[in-house]
Amino acid sequence: MQSERSDTSERNDNGRADHRREAEAPDETVPPVRPAGRSGARLSGPAARARSTPVSADVRLLAIATEHLARLGPKRVTVVAVAAEAGMTHANVYRYFPSKDALLDAVAGRWLRDVETHLGNIADAPDPADDKIERLLTALAALQRDALTNEPNLFAVHLDATVESRPIARRHRVRLRSLVERVVEEGMAAGAFSARDRERAIAYIFDASYRFTHPLAIQQDADVPRDLVDARLGAVIHAIQRVLRAGIL
Repeated sequence: MQSERSDTSERNDNGRADHRREAEAPDETVPPVRPAGRSGARLSGPAARARSTPVSADVRLLAIATEHLARLGPKRVTVVAVAAEAGMTHANVYRYFPSKDALLDAVAGRWLRDVETHLGNIADAPDPADDKIERLLTALAALQRDALTNEPNLFAVHLDATVESRPIARRHRVRLRSLVERVVEEGMAAGAFSARDRERAIAYIFDASYRFTHPLAIQQDADVPRDLVDARLGAVIHAIQRVLRAGIL
């Protein structure tokens, strides 16, 4: 019995000690205040986690390749130079990207995902379907034309990938078609569009807007004034809307 009372007393003492330690422990969400200017002060909380989390090799390679592409252009970018700046052999780069084209396509792919996100927001908006078609095509044309003007080397990769039908371009084309298909189906369900054949209607939208949304045609019209291109695109979009409403296809 004496042994049991001793054990119980010890557990109670330990329990009270644990509660005191918990009460006295600093809140992890509030970093401790340290004297200003003190060198070597340890970070805590999110700052410590951010510093301790290393950047993955593929992310680092993409960042370096993005800078090299913007500065040198696609023809002068080399896997050897990217690897050297990343502190690895060029053979190691191929563990993440099987070729130079794959590396540059991954750089362009990040921009394309931003484009697709922007277009997806338009498709998800609570606007009428005919308005969405106009906004989708206008944004797709404008984002690519802006890239041609402001990031010509990035646009060049996008163009080459599209012309050569590389995987990054094929995936982008599938996602674009999915967005347009969603809007067409929405318009048909709401009675805004009277298309008799959904597949033909979707194909017509891409065919009619080709000159303004395909990167090769955009490059060919690079010297055409922007306001003139916008006016022509507006006329084409109005024709597309009329065809979809009339049920010609």
